Amino acid sequence: MIDILDLTYAELREFISGDLAEKPFRADQVWQWLWQRGVTSFEAMSNVSGELRRHLDAGCFIFRPEMVQRCDSVDGTIKLLLRMSDGELVETVLIPGEARAGERRVTQCLSSQVGCAMGCTFCSTGAMGFTRNLTQSEILGQVLLGREILGDTRKREILRNLVFMGMGEPLLNYRAVMRSLETLSSEAGLNFSRRRITVSTCGIEQGLLELGESGLAYLAISLHAPDQALRARIMPGAARWPLEQMLRALEGYSLGARERITFEYLLLGGVNDAPAQALALARIANRLGAKVNLIAYNPAAGSPYRAPTPERLLAFEQELWKHGVTAILRKSKGQDIDAACGQLKTACLADKA
Repeated sequence: MIDILDLTYAELREFISGDLAEKPFRADQVWQWLWQRGVTSFEAMSNVSGELRRHLDAGCFIFRPEMVQRCDSVDGTIKLLLRMSDGELVETVLIPGEARAGERRVTQCLSSQVGCAMGCTFCSTGAMGFTRNLTQSEILGQVLLGREILGDTRKREILRNLVFMGMGEPLLNYRAVMRSLETLSSEAGLNFSRRRITVSTCGIEQGLLELGESGLAYLAISLHAPDQALRARIMPGAARWPLEQMLRALEGYSLGARERITFEYLLLGGVNDAPAQALALARIANRLGAKVNLIAYNPAAGSPYRAPTPERLLAFEQELWKHGVTAILRKSKGQDIDAACGQLKTACLADKA
């Protein structure tokens, strides 16, 4: 059986016109039903011939992650615990933004792996270890389910932005992530602009420059340390690629007009929030013309870290601005349901399910 949502447009077209000997326009019809209308059965494809629907039903299936549990935060954030076909669990988060002209705007945080192999010491997902990569259908199934929950019909567009910042390191699942980005950008499919998609990596050499050349998403680098020694201590997996080598690679990263790389910097109280570290970060950001998203650490059970004091947080931000760096302090949402940055860990919810 073929997981039809795991096919790219080109693969679907080849399958329908080649294997099933149908006219190519039938692939366009099926593609639109799958991605624009989000159907969960072939029978629902009313303008597709009955014979083709029978062939599809006999040889294919439409996968949709099973929602095991939904948690709603007081701030409107929604965290979903999802079960894949083999029983593995991942989380995705729907984060409300500022409403504009009375319209709701939501960002979805997508997972790309079950667990994570990078071992960042401040991240709950990193403590899980790595199980496996997600497929395109498992990644984009999160989007389809998110749209359904939000009542987003694309005519009533609520889900506006997508960030690959959930469980896993996207560039360690490069093939499935790139396939997903192609499907997301398909005008006849999910039709997301690249300006609304961000891929966040802690710094993986393989696939980084290729991501820039694809032009399919913005880039965010999870930096969290302005020097190699500290990076090796708190981000041992990422630090295998020395910081200076990564920065040199980023100097050659392909950027669009008015586009900048974003550095994400999680402030850990007494660890990476000193004025000297702010100055070192400013030098890195200025070297690359990058902007910085500052995030105060979100406490997690059993973690050795603490959040920075408000005074240290403000001083760090001001030091960046003093040196001409565009720095934005991001407000964490969903902390009460363990949905904030660094808190995703399926065991937290699975134990309650």
